[in-house]
Formats: sequence, C-alpha cells, structure tokens
Amino acid sequence: MDYLLKKFLPRIEFDSYEDFKANYTVNVPENFNFGFDVVDAWAEEEPEKKALVWCDEEDNEKIFTFTDIKRLSNKAANFIKSLGVKKGSVVMLILRRRWEYWVCATALHKLGAILIPGTLQLTKKDIVYRGNAAQVCAIVCVNDPFVIEQVEAAQPDIPSLRNKILVAEQREGWLDLNEELEKFPDTFPRPTGQEATRWDDIMLVYFTSGTTGMPKMVQHNFSYPLGHIVTAKYWQQVEENKLHMSVSDSGWAKFGWGKIYGQWVCGAVIFCYDMEAKFNPRHLLEHLEKYKVTTFCAPPTMFRFMLQEDVTKYDLSSIHHCCIAGEPLNPEVYKKWLDLTGLKLYEGFGQSESSVMLANFQWFEPIPGSTGKPSPLYDIQLVDADGNSCEDGEECTIAVMCVKNNPPTGLFTGY
Repeated sequence: MDYLLKKFLPRIEFDSYEDFKANYTVNVPENFNFGFDVVDAWAEEEPEKKALVWCDEEDNEKIFTFTDIKRLSNKAANFIKSLGVKKGSVVMLILRRRWEYWVCATALHKLGAILIPGTLQLTKKDIVYRGNAAQVCAIVCVNDPFVIEQVEAAQPDIPSLRNKILVAEQREGWLDLNEELEKFPDTFPRPTGQEATRWDDIMLVYFTSGTTGMPKMVQHNFSYPLGHIVTAKYWQQVEENKLHMSVSDSGWAKFGWGKIYGQWVCGAVIFCYDMEAKFNPRHLLEHLEKYKVTTFCAPPTMFRFMLQEDVTKYDLSSIHHCCIAGEPLNPEVYKKWLDLTGLKLYEGFGQSESSVMLANFQWFEPIPGSTGKPSPLYDIQLVDADGNSCEDGEECTIAVMCVKNNPPTGLFTGY
C-alpha cells in the first residue's frame, strides 16, 4: 500500500492539522514525469492494478489497468511523435470525458509535449485565439458535430495547426486516433538527452475563463501532479484500489484536480461516467450506487439537484467521503445531505493556477460555507490593497506568499 506515496512523501500520516501544516513535504525528483513515474511505475509494480473504470449513457463500459494505460499511451506516443510532435510541441485535447483523454494525456507527458485541455463550448473564435497564442500544432477531438465544425472553421486561421485527429471516426482531413493506434508499437523508451523532461519543464497549460479580459495561459511544470497529492489524499481522501469520482469535463482544470493526477499517484481507481446530455441527477445517483463509488466530488449545484430526487431510494453506503468545490455551499444543502446520507460535505478552494489551496481536512469538523484551512504547500495570507494583513471581518485578497524563484509544488509558474 502507498507504494508511490512513499517515494514522494517523507511522511504520510499526521496527528493533527497543525502537524500536517508544519511537517508535510513532497520530494520532487529532478526528472519526474507523470507518464513514466506514475502510470508506468504502477504497471510495473502491480500489472493488474485497475486505473480507470469508464462508462457512458449507452451502457458501454471499459475497464483499464495501469498496464493497459501504459500500453495504449506508448502506442499514442509513437503515433503522435510520427506527426512531428516532440518535447515542447503544443497539442490541444477536446475530448469531453472520453477514455482516450487519459491515454493521450499520458502519451503527451511521456513525449514532453505541452498539453492544452479544451472544453466542448469552444467556438471558432476561441480555438483560433488559443491556437495562435499557444502555437498549437495538433488537436485531438471527440466525435461531436459542433466541435468538428468549429475546429475545421478555425484551422485556416491557425498556421501552426498541421494535424487534426478524431476519436473513433473516419472523416476527410482528419486522422482516426483509434485506427492509427493499431499501427504503432506498444513500447516507448523514456527519452534521453535534450528530449528528456525535467520537473521544471512546461507540461500543461490551462486557459483561464477570461472573465476580466482575454483568457490567459496558465502554465504548469512537470511537478504539478505531485502538488495534487494534497488534493487527492488529504482533501478528497481517495483510497487505494477504490473508485473515486470527480464530476468534470476534461476541458477544465477540475479534471486535473480530480480525475487523473493526485488520484493515480495515490493508487485510486478513477471512475468516469461520460455524460453527454443535460445533467440528470437520477442517472448520477444510479451510477454511484451501481459502481460502488467510495469517494465523490461535485459542485454544490449537483448536490442540490440530487436532493430533489428521493436519495433514500439509492444505496450510497459505499461512499466514505464527499467533497465540493466551484461555488458557495448553501448550509441547507449540507444539512439535508448529511441527514439523508450521514455524509458531511468537505469544501475546498483553488484555481487553475494551483492545486487545492484551502480545504476542510480530516482533522477538524467542516463548517458549511467555509473553504477551510490552508494546504501545507502554500503560505496563504489575507491582505489588503497595500499588502498588509487583514483583521477578522475586513474584506481582503487571498494571497499566496512564496520565496522568489521557489514556487510551491502545484502552483503555476506564470502566465
């Protein structure tokens, strides 16, 4: 148990929040690469260890071991490399919740390419802006008519975009990912020399939502997944070999928070219900019951909708821990969910720029509407416009304080 955690954490268990805050540290190997040092490491240690349970609304189901993800990501790395993609190349994935996302993301990490997740809502204008701002050379897309139309319309305005790849679909001007994977070997030697990755190379770029202007590019380096150990292990409380579900489309940073990085470092099994249509709370409750999910994270709105159903009709006894993020929690939702399920809702807060920054951790009672206490990775201070600490009751800004050129593991490295 905790095979990989022991590699990265000098200490795993803590007696109190104060102990956790003062003594938690993470060791980041100089050449850390999530693809090789997490996915492939689990495959070598426990070949039959489950990594992903995926299903969709048409009752299709696929179960992947880490060995499966290793094999498929090696094929994908070889295929993508054949297109001229290399360390530092930029590739966008618009894959909703398709299982191919995990394969492609792992492959891009192994190559040292820079991954940009994209949502299904991106229009031609959005794709052109992102494509040129980041010099995207390839896009991998879900087989969705709207997405395909937007990408095809955008391509002439993105000079760097040379390849369009589609999941499980043949279409003129596109490569079929699943067909191409079958043409390539399932071994991919770890790159060496100039093609090898270091922890401080750029691995991933999120585009912000652009609420106050044009979206910014938030860049994370290869140590980013290790920042999410706190997110997964100590906030979401994922359990090794048990199913964890975070509700998120792959185009959002929440996906990186809850559906791949920290969870796989901890050896949890990611459960993905690929919802295509409008959110249906009854279907979600049915899947939580059917698959016996152990830990569960969703926005408060989803809990509100589920509570409009007769929650007592569903056996949710497999769930050990629930957490929420993304919006304020109504205390009534907290109370009703607790009354019906016996489960408290542990709120957390962070951004595309970080791993979990503030959270309700296991050592103290969660307070409805409170984002909790600071992660041990961050020195969080509440300051006014002049940078002075605020008193209780004052309106202030949440600030992450760090030594120059030494940002905390999990914090972005710049815009």
